[in-house]
Amino acid sequence: MTSRRAGFAGWRIVAISAVTLGMTAPGQTVGFSAFVDPMIAGLDVTRTQVSTAYLVGTLTGALAMPRVGTFIDRRGTRHAMLAIAAAFGLALAAMSGVVGFVTLMVGFVGIRMFGQGGLTLVATTAVAPWFERRRGFALGVTTASGSALMALFPLLSTFLILRLGWRPSWIVLAVLMWAVVLPLGRWGMVTRPEDLGQRADGAHASADDDRAVAGMAAFTRREAVHTAMFWAIAGAVAATGMIATALSFHQIDLLGEQGLTPVQAAANFLPQTLAALVATLGAGWLLDRAPAKLVLVSAMVVLAVAMLVVGHVSPGVTAIGYGMLLGTAGSSVRAMEVATLPALFGVRHLGAIRGVIIAISIAASAFGPLALSLGQHFTGSYTGVLRGLVALPVAVAGFALVAPQPRRTLGGSPA
Repeated sequence: MTSRRAGFAGWRIVAISAVTLGMTAPGQTVGFSAFVDPMIAGLDVTRTQVSTAYLVGTLTGALAMPRVGTFIDRRGTRHAMLAIAAAFGLALAAMSGVVGFVTLMVGFVGIRMFGQGGLTLVATTAVAPWFERRRGFALGVTTASGSALMALFPLLSTFLILRLGWRPSWIVLAVLMWAVVLPLGRWGMVTRPEDLGQRADGAHASADDDRAVAGMAAFTRREAVHTAMFWAIAGAVAATGMIATALSFHQIDLLGEQGLTPVQAAANFLPQTLAALVATLGAGWLLDRAPAKLVLVSAMVVLAVAMLVVGHVSPGVTAIGYGMLLGTAGSSVRAMEVATLPALFGVRHLGAIRGVIIAISIAASAFGPLALSLGQHFTGSYTGVLRGLVALPVAVAGFALVAPQPRRTLGGSPA
Protein backbone atom coordinates (compact mmCIF):
# COMPACT_ATOMS: atom_id res chain seq x y z
CA MET A 1 0.00 0.00 0.00
CA THR A 2 1.43 3.38 -1.04
CA SER A 3 1.62 5.88 1.80
CA ARG A 4 0.07 9.32 1.53
CA ARG A 5 2.46 12.16 0.75
CA ALA A 6 2.17 15.90 1.11
CA GLY A 7 2.23 17.94 -2.07
CA PHE A 8 0.82 17.17 -5.49
CA ALA A 9 2.53 14.06 -6.87
CA GLY A 10 1.49 14.51 -10.51
CA TRP A 11 4.75 16.06 -11.66
CA ARG A 12 6.67 13.26 -9.99
CA ILE A 13 4.61 10.82 -12.05
CA VAL A 14 5.52 12.83 -15.16
CA ALA A 15 9.23 12.48 -14.33
CA ILE A 16 8.96 8.75 -13.61
CA SER A 17 6.98 8.16 -16.79
CA ALA A 18 9.48 10.13 -18.88
CA VAL A 19 12.40 8.08 -17.56
CA THR A 20 10.45 4.86 -18.08
CA LEU A 21 9.63 5.88 -21.65
CA GLY A 22 13.31 6.58 -22.29
CA MET A 23 14.25 3.15 -20.93
CA THR A 24 12.12 1.45 -23.59
CA ALA A 25 14.83 2.41 -26.12
CA PRO A 26 16.43 -1.08 -26.38
CA GLY A 27 13.07 -2.36 -27.66
CA GLN A 28 12.64 0.51 -30.13
CA THR A 29 14.06 0.78 -33.64
CA VAL A 30 16.38 3.57 -32.53
CA GLY A 31 17.83 1.39 -29.78
CA PHE A 32 18.27 -1.76 -31.83
CA SER A 33 19.93 0.01 -34.76
CA ALA A 34 23.41 -0.23 -33.22
CA PHE A 35 23.09 -4.03 -32.96
CA VAL A 36 22.09 -4.73 -36.58
CA ASP A 37 25.50 -5.04 -38.23
CA PRO A 38 27.28 -6.80 -35.31
CA MET A 39 24.47 -9.37 -35.06
CA ILE A 40 24.42 -9.97 -38.82
CA ALA A 41 28.15 -10.73 -38.69
CA GLY A 42 27.96 -12.77 -35.50
CA LEU A 43 24.95 -14.89 -36.44
CA ASP A 44 25.79 -15.33 -40.13
CA VAL A 45 22.32 -14.17 -41.18
CA THR A 46 21.41 -11.83 -43.99
CA ARG A 47 20.02 -8.33 -43.63
CA THR A 48 16.79 -9.56 -45.22
CA GLN A 49 16.48 -12.28 -42.58
CA VAL A 50 16.99 -9.74 -39.81
CA SER A 51 14.38 -7.45 -41.37
CA THR A 52 11.94 -10.34 -41.71
CA ALA A 53 12.47 -11.43 -38.10
CA TYR A 54 11.97 -7.82 -37.03
CA LEU A 55 8.72 -7.58 -39.00
CA VAL A 56 7.33 -10.83 -37.56
CA GLY A 57 8.37 -9.89 -34.04
CA THR A 58 6.84 -6.44 -34.34
CA LEU A 59 3.52 -7.70 -35.67
CA THR A 60 3.28 -10.46 -33.08
CA GLY A 61 4.00 -7.96 -30.32
CA ALA A 62 1.32 -5.65 -31.70
CA LEU A 63 -1.33 -8.36 -31.41
CA ALA A 64 -0.81 -8.49 -27.64
CA MET A 65 -1.32 -4.77 -27.01
CA PRO A 66 -5.11 -4.80 -26.44
CA ARG A 67 -4.62 -7.46 -23.74
CA VAL A 68 -1.72 -5.53 -22.23
CA GLY A 69 -3.92 -2.44 -22.10
CA THR A 70 -6.66 -4.36 -20.30
CA PHE A 71 -4.05 -5.68 -17.85
CA ILE A 72 -2.98 -2.08 -17.08
CA ASP A 73 -6.60 -1.07 -16.40
CA ARG A 74 -7.23 -4.02 -14.09
CA ARG A 75 -4.00 -4.04 -12.11
CA GLY A 76 -3.12 -0.35 -12.22
CA THR A 77 -0.07 1.32 -13.74
CA ARG A 78 2.15 0.58 -10.74
CA HIS A 79 1.73 -3.21 -10.79
CA ALA A 80 1.69 -3.29 -14.59
CA MET A 81 4.92 -1.30 -14.74
CA LEU A 82 6.69 -3.76 -12.42
CA ALA A 83 5.45 -6.85 -14.27
CA ILE A 84 6.16 -5.53 -17.77
CA ALA A 85 9.57 -4.12 -16.84
CA ALA A 86 10.56 -7.48 -15.34
CA ALA A 87 9.48 -9.28 -18.52
CA PHE A 88 11.20 -6.70 -20.75
CA GLY A 89 14.48 -7.22 -18.90
CA LEU A 90 14.23 -10.98 -19.41
CA ALA A 91 13.59 -10.44 -23.12
CA LEU A 92 16.65 -8.17 -23.40
CA ALA A 93 18.82 -10.71 -21.60
CA ALA A 94 17.49 -13.47 -23.87
CA MET A 95 18.70 -11.51 -26.92
CA SER A 96 22.25 -12.28 -25.82
CA GLY A 97 21.61 -15.97 -26.44
CA VAL A 98 20.11 -15.94 -29.95
CA VAL A 99 21.83 -18.35 -32.34
CA GLY A 100 19.97 -17.95 -35.65
CA PHE A 101 16.91 -16.75 -37.50
CA VAL A 102 14.26 -18.53 -35.40
CA THR A 103 15.63 -17.50 -32.00
CA LEU A 104 16.21 -13.98 -33.31
CA MET A 105 12.56 -13.79 -34.31
CA VAL A 106 11.48 -14.99 -30.86
CA GLY A 107 13.76 -12.41 -29.26
CA PHE A 108 12.21 -9.65 -31.34
CA VAL A 109 8.74 -10.71 -30.21
CA GLY A 110 9.84 -10.21 -26.60
CA ILE A 111 11.59 -6.86 -26.88
CA ARG A 112 8.94 -5.39 -29.18
CA MET A 113 6.00 -6.66 -27.11
CA PHE A 114 7.31 -5.59 -23.72
CA GLY A 115 9.53 -2.64 -24.71
CA GLN A 116 8.13 -0.83 -27.71
CA GLY A 117 4.59 -1.86 -26.81
CA GLY A 118 3.90 -2.68 -23.17
CA LEU A 119 6.27 -0.41 -21.25
CA THR A 120 5.61 2.48 -23.64
CA LEU A 121 1.88 2.00 -23.06
CA VAL A 122 2.36 2.08 -19.27
CA ALA A 123 4.56 5.19 -19.37
CA THR A 124 2.22 7.23 -21.54
CA THR A 125 -0.96 6.05 -19.80
CA ALA A 126 0.24 6.66 -16.23
CA VAL A 127 0.17 10.46 -16.51
CA ALA A 128 -3.41 10.89 -17.77
CA PRO A 129 -5.31 10.36 -14.46
CA TRP A 130 -3.18 13.00 -12.72
CA PHE A 131 -4.12 15.92 -14.98
CA GLU A 132 -7.21 17.39 -16.63
CA ARG A 133 -6.68 21.09 -17.33
CA ARG A 134 -2.95 20.66 -18.03
CA ARG A 135 -3.03 17.11 -19.39
CA GLY A 136 -1.76 18.05 -22.84
CA PHE A 137 1.23 19.93 -21.46
CA ALA A 138 2.06 17.22 -18.92
CA LEU A 139 1.97 14.50 -21.55
CA GLY A 140 3.98 16.69 -23.90
CA VAL A 141 6.70 17.03 -21.27
CA THR A 142 6.61 13.26 -20.69
CA THR A 143 6.92 12.40 -24.37
CA ALA A 144 9.55 15.03 -25.17
CA SER A 145 11.73 14.16 -22.19
CA GLY A 146 11.40 10.42 -22.79
CA SER A 147 12.29 10.82 -26.46
CA ALA A 148 15.35 12.90 -25.58
CA LEU A 149 16.57 10.19 -23.20
CA MET A 150 15.83 7.53 -25.82
CA ALA A 151 18.05 9.35 -28.32
CA LEU A 152 21.09 8.68 -26.11
CA PHE A 153 20.82 4.90 -26.36
CA PRO A 154 22.39 4.42 -29.82
CA LEU A 155 25.56 6.03 -28.44
CA LEU A 156 25.44 3.94 -25.27
CA SER A 157 24.81 0.72 -27.21
CA THR A 158 27.64 1.46 -29.64
CA PHE A 159 30.00 2.15 -26.72
CA LEU A 160 29.07 -1.14 -25.04
CA ILE A 161 29.32 -3.20 -28.24
CA LEU A 162 32.77 -1.86 -29.09
CA ARG A 163 34.11 -2.73 -25.63
CA LEU A 164 32.16 -5.82 -24.63
CA GLY A 165 30.70 -7.30 -27.81
CA TRP A 166 27.03 -7.45 -28.69
CA ARG A 167 26.06 -10.44 -26.52
CA PRO A 168 27.26 -8.99 -23.17
CA SER A 169 25.83 -5.61 -24.19
CA TRP A 170 22.30 -7.02 -24.18
CA ILE A 171 22.86 -8.26 -20.62
CA VAL A 172 24.12 -4.83 -19.53
CA LEU A 173 21.07 -3.13 -21.02
CA ALA A 174 18.76 -5.60 -19.26
CA VAL A 175 20.39 -4.96 -15.89
CA LEU A 176 20.38 -1.20 -16.47
CA MET A 177 16.68 -1.24 -17.33
CA TRP A 178 15.85 -3.30 -14.22
CA ALA A 179 18.02 -1.08 -12.01
CA VAL A 180 16.24 2.07 -13.17
CA VAL A 181 12.62 1.10 -13.84
CA LEU A 182 11.87 -1.46 -11.12
CA PRO A 183 12.74 0.87 -8.20
CA LEU A 184 10.79 3.70 -9.83
CA GLY A 185 7.78 1.43 -10.18
CA ARG A 186 8.06 -0.03 -6.69
CA TRP A 187 8.61 3.15 -4.68
CA GLY A 188 7.63 6.01 -6.98
CA MET A 189 4.71 5.15 -9.23
CA VAL A 190 1.16 5.75 -7.98
CA THR A 191 -1.76 4.67 -10.15
CA ARG A 192 -4.32 7.37 -9.29
CA PRO A 193 -4.26 10.65 -7.36
CA GLU A 194 -7.06 9.24 -5.18
CA ASP A 195 -4.56 6.69 -3.84
CA LEU A 196 -2.83 9.62 -2.11
CA GLY A 197 -6.01 11.51 -1.25
CA GLN A 198 -5.31 13.96 -4.09
CA ARG A 199 -7.17 15.24 -7.14
CA ALA A 200 -6.17 15.80 -10.76
CA ASP A 201 -4.06 18.95 -11.26
CA GLY A 202 -3.57 19.13 -7.49
CA ALA A 203 -7.04 20.55 -6.93
CA HIS A 204 -8.65 20.20 -3.51
CA ALA A 205 -11.30 17.50 -3.29
CA SER A 206 -14.89 18.39 -2.45
CA ALA A 207 -18.25 16.65 -2.36
CA ASP A 208 -19.21 18.35 -5.62
CA ASP A 209 -15.99 17.09 -7.25
CA ASP A 210 -16.72 13.55 -6.14
CA ARG A 211 -20.23 13.69 -7.58
CA ALA A 212 -18.89 15.13 -10.85
CA VAL A 213 -16.30 12.39 -11.16
CA ALA A 214 -18.89 9.73 -10.40
CA GLY A 215 -21.11 11.12 -13.15
CA MET A 216 -18.43 11.34 -15.82
CA ALA A 217 -19.01 9.04 -18.76
CA ALA A 218 -16.25 6.49 -19.16
CA PHE A 219 -16.22 4.68 -22.49
CA THR A 220 -15.35 1.01 -22.60
CA ARG A 221 -13.06 -0.20 -25.36
CA ARG A 222 -16.02 -1.64 -27.25
CA GLU A 223 -17.89 1.66 -27.04
CA ALA A 224 -14.86 3.74 -28.02
CA VAL A 225 -14.13 1.76 -31.18
CA HIS A 226 -17.68 2.43 -32.35
CA THR A 227 -17.05 6.20 -32.52
CA ALA A 228 -15.78 8.05 -35.57
CA MET A 229 -13.22 10.09 -33.61
CA PHE A 230 -11.53 6.91 -32.37
CA TRP A 231 -10.87 5.92 -35.97
CA ALA A 232 -9.81 9.42 -36.93
CA ILE A 233 -7.16 9.27 -34.22
CA ALA A 234 -6.25 5.69 -35.14
CA GLY A 235 -5.95 6.72 -38.78
CA ALA A 236 -3.62 9.61 -37.92
CA VAL A 237 -1.45 7.37 -35.76
CA ALA A 238 -1.35 4.66 -38.44
CA ALA A 239 -0.56 7.04 -41.30
CA THR A 240 2.19 8.74 -39.34
CA GLY A 241 3.60 5.46 -38.05
CA MET A 242 3.70 3.94 -41.51
CA ILE A 243 5.04 6.92 -43.45
CA ALA A 244 7.45 8.37 -40.88
CA THR A 245 8.96 4.96 -40.10
CA ALA A 246 9.37 4.21 -43.81
CA LEU A 247 11.01 7.57 -44.47
CA SER A 248 13.37 7.17 -41.51
CA PHE A 249 14.20 3.55 -42.37
CA HIS A 250 15.19 4.45 -45.95
CA GLN A 251 16.48 7.93 -45.18
CA ILE A 252 20.08 7.40 -46.31
CA ASP A 253 19.09 5.98 -49.69
CA LEU A 254 16.10 8.31 -50.16
CA LEU A 255 18.05 11.49 -49.51
CA GLY A 256 20.93 10.03 -51.50
CA GLU A 257 18.64 10.23 -54.53
CA GLN A 258 18.46 13.97 -53.86
CA GLY A 259 22.23 14.41 -53.84
CA LEU A 260 22.98 14.17 -50.13
CA THR A 261 25.98 12.16 -49.00
CA PRO A 262 25.43 9.36 -46.44
CA VAL A 263 26.80 11.63 -43.72
CA GLN A 264 24.50 14.50 -44.71
CA ALA A 265 21.52 12.16 -44.88
CA ALA A 266 22.27 10.70 -41.45
CA ALA A 267 22.70 14.20 -40.02
CA ASN A 268 19.13 14.99 -41.08
CA PHE A 269 17.95 13.08 -38.01
CA LEU A 270 19.14 16.05 -35.92
CA PRO A 271 16.63 18.64 -37.25
CA GLN A 272 13.97 15.93 -37.08
CA THR A 273 14.71 15.33 -33.39
CA LEU A 274 14.92 19.01 -32.47
CA ALA A 275 11.68 19.81 -34.29
CA ALA A 276 10.00 16.82 -32.67
CA LEU A 277 10.91 18.00 -29.16
CA VAL A 278 9.61 21.53 -29.79
CA ALA A 279 6.47 20.30 -31.55
CA THR A 280 5.66 17.84 -28.76
CA LEU A 281 5.66 20.59 -26.16
CA GLY A 282 3.83 22.97 -28.48
CA ALA A 283 1.16 20.44 -29.36
CA GLY A 284 0.70 19.57 -25.70
CA TRP A 285 0.25 23.25 -24.82
CA LEU A 286 -2.19 23.74 -27.73
CA LEU A 287 -4.25 20.67 -26.83
CA ASP A 288 -5.08 22.26 -23.47
CA ARG A 289 -6.53 25.26 -25.29
CA ALA A 290 -7.86 24.20 -28.69
CA PRO A 291 -9.83 21.32 -30.23
CA ALA A 292 -7.84 18.14 -30.85
CA LYS A 293 -9.02 18.17 -34.47
CA LEU A 294 -6.89 21.26 -35.09
CA VAL A 295 -3.72 19.43 -34.05
CA LEU A 296 -4.71 16.24 -35.90
CA VAL A 297 -5.52 17.94 -39.19
CA SER A 298 -2.48 20.22 -38.97
CA ALA A 299 -0.20 17.22 -38.39
CA MET A 300 -1.64 15.40 -41.41
CA VAL A 301 -1.14 18.47 -43.59
CA VAL A 302 2.47 18.81 -42.42
CA LEU A 303 3.10 15.11 -43.11
CA ALA A 304 1.62 15.42 -46.61
CA VAL A 305 3.81 18.45 -47.34
CA ALA A 306 6.92 16.58 -46.13
CA MET A 307 6.10 13.67 -48.45
CA LEU A 308 5.72 16.02 -51.42
CA VAL A 309 8.77 18.22 -50.84
CA VAL A 310 11.28 15.42 -50.22
CA GLY A 311 11.57 14.97 -53.98
CA HIS A 312 12.73 18.56 -54.32
CA VAL A 313 15.24 18.87 -51.47
CA SER A 314 18.96 19.36 -51.93
CA PRO A 315 21.88 19.59 -49.49
CA GLY A 316 21.43 22.51 -47.15
CA VAL A 317 18.40 24.50 -46.07
CA THR A 318 15.76 22.53 -47.97
CA ALA A 319 16.94 19.22 -46.50
CA ILE A 320 16.84 20.72 -43.00
CA GLY A 321 13.33 22.04 -43.67
CA TYR A 322 12.18 18.59 -44.76
CA GLY A 323 13.60 17.06 -41.58
CA MET A 324 11.78 19.62 -39.45
CA LEU A 325 8.49 18.94 -41.21
CA LEU A 326 8.80 15.18 -40.68
CA GLY A 327 9.75 15.54 -37.02
CA THR A 328 6.90 17.99 -36.40
CA ALA A 329 4.26 15.74 -37.96
CA GLY A 330 5.19 12.59 -36.05
CA SER A 331 5.56 14.21 -32.65
CA SER A 332 2.34 16.23 -32.99
CA VAL A 333 0.33 13.10 -33.68
CA ARG A 334 1.84 11.25 -30.71
CA ALA A 335 1.10 14.17 -28.39
CA MET A 336 -2.44 14.43 -29.76
CA GLU A 337 -3.14 10.73 -29.25
CA VAL A 338 -1.97 10.44 -25.64
CA ALA A 339 -3.76 13.65 -24.58
CA THR A 340 -6.99 13.33 -26.57
CA LEU A 341 -8.05 9.76 -25.82
CA PRO A 342 -8.49 10.34 -22.06
CA ALA A 343 -10.28 13.62 -22.74
CA LEU A 344 -12.74 11.94 -25.12
CA PHE A 345 -13.22 8.55 -23.50
CA GLY A 346 -12.21 8.93 -19.83
CA VAL A 347 -9.42 7.17 -17.97
CA ARG A 348 -11.21 4.15 -16.49
CA HIS A 349 -10.60 1.96 -19.58
CA LEU A 350 -7.79 4.05 -21.06
CA GLY A 351 -5.27 1.22 -21.16
CA ALA A 352 -7.58 -1.06 -23.12
CA ILE A 353 -8.52 1.74 -25.55
CA ARG A 354 -4.92 2.85 -26.07
CA GLY A 355 -3.87 -0.78 -26.44
CA VAL A 356 -5.86 -0.96 -29.69
CA ILE A 357 -4.33 2.30 -30.92
CA ILE A 358 -0.79 1.12 -30.09
CA ALA A 359 -1.42 -2.19 -31.87
CA ILE A 360 -2.56 -0.32 -34.99
CA SER A 361 0.45 1.99 -34.78
CA ILE A 362 2.97 -0.84 -34.41
CA ALA A 363 1.44 -2.83 -37.26
CA ALA A 364 1.43 0.17 -39.57
CA SER A 365 5.05 1.02 -38.73
CA ALA A 366 6.05 -2.58 -39.43
CA PHE A 367 4.65 -2.46 -42.98
CA GLY A 368 5.84 1.05 -43.82
CA PRO A 369 9.47 0.32 -44.75
CA LEU A 370 8.45 -2.71 -46.82
CA ALA A 371 5.78 -0.77 -48.70
CA LEU A 372 8.18 2.04 -49.60
CA SER A 373 10.92 -0.42 -50.54
CA LEU A 374 8.62 -2.39 -52.86
CA GLY A 375 7.35 0.82 -54.41
CA GLN A 376 10.87 2.00 -55.08
CA HIS A 377 11.78 -1.40 -56.55
CA PHE A 378 8.95 -1.35 -59.07
CA THR A 379 9.04 2.36 -59.96
CA GLY A 380 12.74 3.08 -59.61
CA SER A 381 12.21 6.07 -57.31
CA TYR A 382 10.90 6.85 -53.84
CA THR A 383 9.29 10.14 -54.81
CA GLY A 384 6.71 8.63 -57.14
CA VAL A 385 5.56 6.20 -54.44
CA LEU A 386 5.33 9.01 -51.89
CA ARG A 387 3.15 11.08 -54.20
CA GLY A 388 0.72 8.19 -54.28
CA LEU A 389 0.87 7.54 -50.54
CA VAL A 390 0.12 11.19 -49.77
CA ALA A 391 -3.52 10.22 -50.18
CA LEU A 392 -3.35 8.57 -46.74
CA PRO A 393 -2.80 11.69 -44.57
CA VAL A 394 -5.13 13.70 -46.80
CA ALA A 395 -7.92 11.13 -46.34
CA VAL A 396 -7.36 11.01 -42.56
CA ALA A 397 -7.54 14.83 -42.33
CA GLY A 398 -10.77 14.89 -44.31
CA PHE A 399 -12.34 12.16 -42.20
CA ALA A 400 -11.34 13.92 -38.97
CA LEU A 401 -12.98 17.15 -40.09
CA VAL A 402 -16.39 15.48 -40.44
CA ALA A 403 -16.10 13.03 -37.52
CA PRO A 404 -18.53 14.03 -34.73
CA GLN A 405 -17.34 14.51 -31.18
CA PRO A 406 -18.19 11.37 -29.16
CA ARG A 407 -20.80 11.94 -26.49
CA ARG A 408 -22.09 9.54 -23.92
CA THR A 409 -24.35 10.08 -20.94
CA LEU A 410 -24.07 7.91 -17.88
CA GLY A 411 -25.79 4.65 -18.73
CA GLY A 412 -26.33 5.77 -22.30
CA SER A 413 -24.86 4.76 -25.61
CA PRO A 414 -21.91 6.38 -27.36
CA ALA A 415 -22.56 8.68 -30.29
